Amino acid sequence: MATGRGVAKREAGSGDFRQPRVEAGGDVHQRLYERILDGTLPPGTRLKEIELAKRFGLSRTPIREALRKLETQGLATHARNRGMVVAALEPQAVAELYAMREALEGTAAALAARQASDVEIDVLGELVEADRAHAADPAYMARSNRAFHAAIHAAARNRYLTKAIQALHEAMALLGPTTLASAARARQSLDEHAVIVAAIRARDSNGADDAARAHVRAAFAERLRLNARRMEEGDGEV
Repeated sequence: MATGRGVAKREAGSGDFRQPRVEAGGDVHQRLYERILDGTLPPGTRLKEIELAKRFGLSRTPIREALRKLETQGLATHARNRGMVVAALEPQAVAELYAMREALEGTAAALAARQASDVEIDVLGELVEADRAHAADPAYMARSNRAFHAAIHAAARNRYLTKAIQALHEAMALLGPTTLASAARARQSLDEHAVIVAAIRARDSNGADDAARAHVRAAFAERLRLNARRMEEGDGEV
């Protein structure tokens, strides 16, 4: 996976990274992965074995194993003079990631239009409407957005597509803060979700494909704007 130079100043052992004691190395990996996914550990964050061992109440061995697994996934990398850090995607890698996501999400929506049960479609619609009251809550919206797309993936009923999307999501963890941090973008995203659901309900596979692809392109445009703002603010390279 291509990576850029992450220069964020946060360290994994700093005071804003609080974790309860865990009992196994596998738990360490999962917790670190979740923090990368939700943006608590953004690209460039140092992952110091000693600090993490202290934070988790474990020896350095399971910490080292968890970091090695993150590195194998492409989520962590060694940076010169900084040690292990959360990896950062280069701009070209971001574009490639969204291109692949557009293809996969479009395919999933098209298949869901053919395969989804009426109950599954009703649930998709309910998710969209329930989310409208939470557009100003980025963390909620990010979680619900993942749940919405996961429901479409399940309704597509294609195990190989699901595996491909799951692999893609590991790379997506490196994108940084959610594009739904803006309430305006969150509301727009929900409108896009509603269009996808309407096409699936109409059993219009081509329309569902088009709507899902348009949704991902809009998310990519917002990602580019977000990254540009971060660069202007001196938050490091993307």
